[in-house]
Amino acid sequence: MGAIHLTYDQHVAVVTIEDAERYNAMSLSMWIVLGRAFEEIDQHPDARVVILRGAGERAFVSGANISEFDTQRTSDAAVAHYNQSVAKAQEAITRCRVPVIAAISGICYGGGLGLALSCDLRYASPSAKFRMPAARLGLGYGYHGMKSIVQNLGPTAAAEAFYTAKVYSAGEAAQIGIVNSVQDDVFAHCTEVAAQIAQNAPLTVQAAKQAMLCIADGDTSQIARIDQAVDACFKSSDYAEGRLAFAQKRFPQFTGH
Repeated sequence: MGAIHLTYDQHVAVVTIEDAERYNAMSLSMWIVLGRAFEEIDQHPDARVVILRGAGERAFVSGANISEFDTQRTSDAAVAHYNQSVAKAQEAITRCRVPVIAAISGICYGGGLGLALSCDLRYASPSAKFRMPAARLGLGYGYHGMKSIVQNLGPTAAAEAFYTAKVYSAGEAAQIGIVNSVQDDVFAHCTEVAAQIAQNAPLTVQAAKQAMLCIADGDTSQIARIDQAVDACFKSSDYAEGRLAFAQKRFPQFTGH
C-alpha cells in the first residue's frame, strides 16, 4: 500500500509520496492523507516552506492508481467523493500559507502533473517526463483541474498537452512552463531553494503568496485582507530586524513576528 510521509527539518517541511511498486501512483486513501498533511503544515507555526517529492528517483507521481477505479469509482456518489478528495488535496497545496516546491524526478503523469502544477515552484531532474494522458484513458477533466493547467502553461500549450497526450522531456517541460528549470541533482537544488526561502521574512513571503493567489484567481474581494497582511509586515519585529541587519551588513535573523 502507498503512504504519505511528512517530516520537518527546522523550518522546512518535506512531504514524500511513496508507492514504489506503482511508481508512486496515488490511491484514494493517499489523496485524503496528502490533503491532511498539508492542512497540518498550514497550522505548524515553524513551517516556512514545503518540499513535495516522490520516493526514490523513478517517479514523482505516475498518476492516479487506476487499478482501484473499479472499486472506488463505481457510482455517481463514489466518483464525486473521489474527485472531491483529489480537489481538496490539490487545493490544500495551492492554498498552503507557505510556498510549496515540487522536486520532480522521473515520471510525472496525469494526477502527478496536476499535483506539480498545484505547487508554487517546480524543478525537474533531466530524467523527468511529463504527460497528461486523460484523452488516452477516456477520463473527463473538470474546471478546476483544467484551470490550473491553463494558468500555468497558457491556453495554447495546455491545448497541445491535453489534446495530444504527448510525453514531454524535462527540457520541453521547462520551455512551456511546466517547471522552472532542470537540475542535475533536483533534490539538492530544491533543498537549497527551500533554505533560501526559509531564511527570508516569513510574513513577507506569506503576504506575497496571498497576493499572487488572488491575482491568479482575479479575486479583488481579498484586497483588504492582503493589505492587512502587508501592514502586518511593516509592524513586525522582522521589519526592524531586516533594516538593522542591512545597516550592519549581516544576515537577518527572522522570527516570523
